[in-house]
Amino acid sequence: MQKIAIIPGDGIGIDVTREAVKVLRRANEVFKLPLELVEFEFGADYYLKTGIGLPPGQMEEFRKNYAAVYLGALGDPRIPDMRHGREILLGMRFDLDLYINLRPVKLLNERLCPLKDKTAKDVDFVVFRENTEGPYINAGGILKKGTPDEVATQESYYTRKGVERIIRAAFAYAKSHGRTRVTMSDKSNVLRYGHDLWQRVFAKVGEEYPEIEKDHFFVDALVMKMVKNPEHFQVIVTENMLGDIITDLGAILQGGLGMAGSGNIHPGQVSLFEPVHGSAPSMAGKNKANPLAAILTVAMMLDFLGHPQAAAAVEAAVQKAVDEKQVTADVGGNLGTKECGDFVVAQIG
Repeated sequence: MQKIAIIPGDGIGIDVTREAVKVLRRANEVFKLPLELVEFEFGADYYLKTGIGLPPGQMEEFRKNYAAVYLGALGDPRIPDMRHGREILLGMRFDLDLYINLRPVKLLNERLCPLKDKTAKDVDFVVFRENTEGPYINAGGILKKGTPDEVATQESYYTRKGVERIIRAAFAYAKSHGRTRVTMSDKSNVLRYGHDLWQRVFAKVGEEYPEIEKDHFFVDALVMKMVKNPEHFQVIVTENMLGDIITDLGAILQGGLGMAGSGNIHPGQVSLFEPVHGSAPSMAGKNKANPLAAILTVAMMLDFLGHPQAAAAVEAAVQKAVDEKQVTADVGGNLGTKECGDFVVAQIG
């Protein structure tokens, strides 16, 4: 049995997770999978009631007894500093050492792409974003806050181990998925120490994959290339903050954040899967949110758990929904969240 923790989150996270869970239950039934879904109430309401993001011991429970965690969007205006979101999402990313943020950028229909004359075959790459180092480690401080002499420092750390394992993961993915090019992006022309490490490790690991083409772009050149020639890219690997920016641009190329699934992965260990859009409180409960990113995230999770046939069936169902415009308004349809989810469910099996 594979136990899956379901955390619906806040706002439209609750709406789209409901549809994703319907799809997951349908795949579980049709393909006779060994999945047990366990829902948790962690989110803004729980935090406001208890003052706790995740209860003591919950992280260890996930680590020992669960195969994956499925997380909906977090964010609530009643908690303006997003403390509960940091405790839950960043807590799991760091405490579970989920060093791979995997973001597929796959255009399902050319009408969704904002770029002129680009087709589905032109926008089909994945981004490996390092997920546990860089500027997001919360190291730094503020001196003389609120005065004219205020000084703020934000520290960034890279380790040989951390850089090497994400680069190795990108090359391994390329080899196992028939991809022939891996691109590394950094800003080593300015960030001469940390990003020099990325340069050296990329070159060293790349020597082990002579059959795979290696190239490099400074991040400003990379984002221009993504807009002008997205077909150049197959696998991109980069550090944490740059990856955060690159992947959101990638999401727009595939039709918006409502189409962007995501995995926070440590191979062989419990991993976290989440669509990357926000909680959009003003849309919550109105049956308007696009559930396809949440559903595509289910497909990623199924593949990670060793159920590629079920994952492919979910992806095919989403493809059909997009092609037949059985989708929400943001991607050219006129269905509600629930009705779009129902259509996808009906295509499985």
